Amino acid sequence: MRTASFDQRRTWLLSAGFMAASSLFSSVVSAQTQPSAPAAASAPVAAPAPALNKPIRLVVPYAPGGPIDVTARALAERVKDSLGVVIIDNKPGAGGNLGVDIVAKAPADGYTIGISAVATHAINPWLFNKMPFNAATDFAAITQMVRVPNVLVMNADTAARLKINTLADLIAYGKSNPGKLNYGSGGNGSAGHLAGEMFKQGAGIFAVHIPYNGGNPAQLALLSGQVDFNFDNLATAAPNIRGGKLKALAVTSAERLAALPQVPTATEAGLKGFNLDSWFALYAPAGTPPDIVLQLNSEIARILALPEIRKKAEDAGTLVELMSPQQLGEYTRKELDSWGKVINDAHITAD
Repeated sequence: MRTASFDQRRTWLLSAGFMAASSLFSSVVSAQTQPSAPAAASAPVAAPAPALNKPIRLVVPYAPGGPIDVTARALAERVKDSLGVVIIDNKPGAGGNLGVDIVAKAPADGYTIGISAVATHAINPWLFNKMPFNAATDFAAITQMVRVPNVLVMNADTAARLKINTLADLIAYGKSNPGKLNYGSGGNGSAGHLAGEMFKQGAGIFAVHIPYNGGNPAQLALLSGQVDFNFDNLATAAPNIRGGKLKALAVTSAERLAALPQVPTATEAGLKGFNLDSWFALYAPAGTPPDIVLQLNSEIARILALPEIRKKAEDAGTLVELMSPQQLGEYTRKELDSWGKVINDAHITAD
């Protein structure tokens, strides 16, 4: 496993409030005026980005039907008039590494782009002893697409039996009853596992981690009372929260969610700075010409900002959040360092 050396403490609060990139680069790609010349000399104009004139392959490193696949297909449908045909190519496997590696090794011409995630670009490099790509150097950042809010949930009957109504109650119970709490996740190194470890570190409590073979078995274990709490994504947890089977103690986003307006953020509930959303972003192979990256960023951001696309994303349990290529590149590096600290401190491996 790669080792990490960090001088800074874990940065819990991630960047927020990014501008839609559809208008961000209009001044960048416009012509730049040179110093005035006598008479009618005109300023040179920057060459336009080359036209993308054949189908674009959009690699989705997860199986069809999930939230990010739904968002990708909605995006492909809307950009066909401006970017041309976009073919969705689902390549699941190896925790997302398989599909992302295809993008890393594709020609850097703008015709192969891919969706990557916090898992593939910030978590897996620390979990796997060998990675087929370098997340920090093998890609050209295009834009973040969506973030996926998570929610800390308990089995409603368990919460009632233990008299836990708030996040503060859960933390107090954990401190008063060390070793008695447990939580489930979709497996070692999964988002739920890492969220649980971050929660334990931030709250100063201990809870036994019980890994399951996927998110669905972990949720079933929670619903049946086999585990005390889970960190689950909004799309999966919301129906059972509304149905009264699960009790939501906090959302891990920086702001409250429209889908669960009554549930406080972790910061509001007493765990200051605990902000932990998954995210998905678009990358091209390293070396893709900057003008093509800007062209892709501008058009994709414009489409993702449309109300109907935002609605499709929200219905799938995600929130559209855009970045410029520079912002995404910086954010990716920051996330890679941040997650490395969590994983190494907790001695987590993929095994």
